[in-house]
Amino acid sequence: MRWVFLLLLMLNGFYYVWHQQEAPLRPKEVVPLSLYKGAQHDIRLLSESGAEQSNSLANPAGDQCLYLGGDMAPSEARTIEQRLTSLDIQTQFGKRVDGSGVTYWLKVSPDSRRLVDDALLGGLRQDFPQLKNKILLCEGIATVE
Repeated sequence: MRWVFLLLLMLNGFYYVWHQQEAPLRPKEVVPLSLYKGAQHDIRLLSESGAEQSNSLANPAGDQCLYLGGDMAPSEARTIEQRLTSLDIQTQFGKRVDGSGVTYWLKVSPDSRRLVDDALLGGLRQDFPQLKNKILLCEGIATVE
């Protein structure tokens, strides 16, 4: 029994020496955030930036439309269109064909966009979980065919 104890003690010593010979892991060097920021020193909203203000003069907010839709059946898109029409929200049905398949979108006109709020979108997402929304220029992705 004494020999087994001495053998285990020697193996433990060899194991300790073997792990000490491994190179210790160096912590990853982190580049300071100030190098990434460059000229920007704070966070600004798009509405506060000078670029957005000059862009808004060229493209007023009336040129932007809300698009609702995504990966859904055309019947579901038509159902959403009927719900929005019953709330006096003007929409236009369209579809987009790309590599992943056909996606159906409803273009909400700029005049009716103010009627579509987060509560309405939340209610629609409960009934249609795949529903997505985007705000793009009115010449955007939905085309009528």
